[in-house]
Formats: sequence, C-alpha cells, structure tokens
Amino acid sequence: MPNMPSQQQPQQQPQPQPTPNPTPKRVWWVEAGRNFSLIGAALAIMLVFWIALNILASNALALLFPGGNMPTWALFLASSGPLYAIAMPLSMLVFTRVPAIETRKYNMGAKEFFQLLIMCVPVMYLGNIIGNMFSQTATDGQAVDRVSSLLMGSQWWVTVLFAVILGPIFEEWIFRKEIISRLRRYGERTAIVISSLAFALFHQNFFQFFYAFGLGLLFGYVYMRTSKLIYPVLMHMLLNFNGSVIAPLLLRSVDSRILDGSLSEADLLSMIENGNLGGMGAMMLYGMVLFALVITGIVLLVKWQRRWEFYTAPEELPRGSKLRISIGNPGMIVYILIAVALSVLMLFQ
Repeated sequence: MPNMPSQQQPQQQPQPQPTPNPTPKRVWWVEAGRNFSLIGAALAIMLVFWIALNILASNALALLFPGGNMPTWALFLASSGPLYAIAMPLSMLVFTRVPAIETRKYNMGAKEFFQLLIMCVPVMYLGNIIGNMFSQTATDGQAVDRVSSLLMGSQWWVTVLFAVILGPIFEEWIFRKEIISRLRRYGERTAIVISSLAFALFHQNFFQFFYAFGLGLLFGYVYMRTSKLIYPVLMHMLLNFNGSVIAPLLLRSVDSRILDGSLSEADLLSMIENGNLGGMGAMMLYGMVLFALVITGIVLLVKWQRRWEFYTAPEELPRGSKLRISIGNPGMIVYILIAVALSVLMLFQ
C-alpha cells in the first residue's frame, strides 16, 4: 500500500492543474498521411536505385560478354544483385522512420497452410489471364512477356537461386513484414491492400501485375494472422517453383511445333500412332493436375467466405478517408507514377 501522510504533516493544498488542450483531429490525420507517405517514399527510393544500379550493372557485365551473349545468370545478377544488396537496404533508412507494431506470433496448421496455398492457384492463373489479355489488347497483340521468355531460356539452378529462393525471401521481407508491420495500426485491410498494390507495382510488368496483386492479398492475410514471415515465404517459393521451374521444364520437353501450331495434323496423328509425343504426356498430366487445383481453390475460396478474420486496429482509418490518406499522399503518388511509367515503358519496348 502507498504511504499515507501522517497527521502531524501539514496537508498541502492541491495545485490547480492546467486543462490540457485536446489534440486536434487533423494532427492525427496528418500523422497517418505522413507515415503512408514515408512508406511510399521508401518504395520509390528502392525502385529508383534498383533501376539505376541495374542499368549500370548490365552495362558493366556487357563488357565481359560482348556481342549480346550475356548468360541468364549474369542477367539475373545484374537485376537482383543491386536490388537485394543496395536498393532494399537503402529503403530501410526511410521505412524505419515509421514505427512498427510488435504483435504476438501464431503458428499455422498444415491443413490451413495448404488450403490457403491451393487458393492461390486460381488467383494466380486468373490474374495471369487478365494480365495477358490487358497487355495484348493495349499493344494490339505486340506485347512480349519478357520475364517468361527469360525463365524459359534460363538454366534451372539460376531460376531456383534467384526466383525460388532469393526472390521470395527478400520480397516478402519488404512487402509483407516491413509494410504490414508499420501500417497495420491504421487498419488490417488497408495494410494488406497497400502491401499488395506496392508488390504488384514493384514488378513493373502488366503481365504480372494482376496475379501479383491477388497473391499479395493472400500472402498479406497469412502474415497478418500469424505475424510469421516463414508462411508467406514458403507459399511464394512453392508457387514460384511451379511457375518458374516445373512449367518451363515441361514446356521445353514438348515439340515446339505443337506449341506454335506449325505441326500438321498428319504429323501429329503419326506421332500419336508411334507413341512419340515427347513430353506431351507429362504436359497433359500437369494440365489436369492444375485444373483440379484451380477448381479446388475456387471451392475453398467460396467456403472460406465467413472464415476471414479482420480486427479493428488501434488507429483504424474511417471509411471515407482510407483512400485519400493511404494513397493520396506525395510518397505513394510518386511511387505509383514511377512504377506505372516503367510498366508502360516495358509494355511497349
């Protein structure tokens, strides 16, 4: 118990306390907008330094491989090396100006993990279809998915190193952990959407934008509910392994004449009669498995409608102000404009 004053001690008259001035509401909005703007500025810095250093690295490596014969490992190194070693760490100088919220970490069961992973499959392929349709329509059928072309011509170990291991680790670290941990105070849904939008724009590629945004929503939800980066990283790795290693490997095993439609019907019938279809059998089996996963993923997405959990954040943004505060600020606007400009440039290049 606290010590009570003795009767012999003179009682001090309480001094009147000044009435505190209530903090105007606008100061809170300004602070929230400032933090979103800092996140956008960090992303813009990362993007600008990445592109600039990529150009410098590509030109330097071109001197070692004259004649345009640069191997795919050098192309990946020129792109990913500056991003992971310089651009992303440099952006942390701004990211850290927005305080992160420490949250309790939760484990995810294997059943829930694989259900959410399967839900990613229809999201990924639907987004891929939309991205292809948008890109082809915008360019009158002239657009080329350079990322897919690069992966098709890449050695498997290069793809595994850069696209399956390093990419998911660094991208989930920035776009899930750093962004969501710093913005979740303003609303869980808001933090997930901003993280997904930033992730999709980061690819600078309309072929990838739509499925990256959809996958970002699911990855963001997983991180929001568990606060453990390992789960979205593993999901990202498994999906990239499928799209970057397994699919190109199977496509390379199929006669190119079948893929581009130049094989005559007579030759095709002859190949079928002789059982000389090459990798077509494996490709057809792969397609059936993917189709089953797409259907299962759609069913799970429907069944999970009432299972998605979102909690009110300490400084939840009101509905009418979410878009203005989270996106309508200088940092985010600059990042979006830079990323969209680069995406358009890549589309028509």
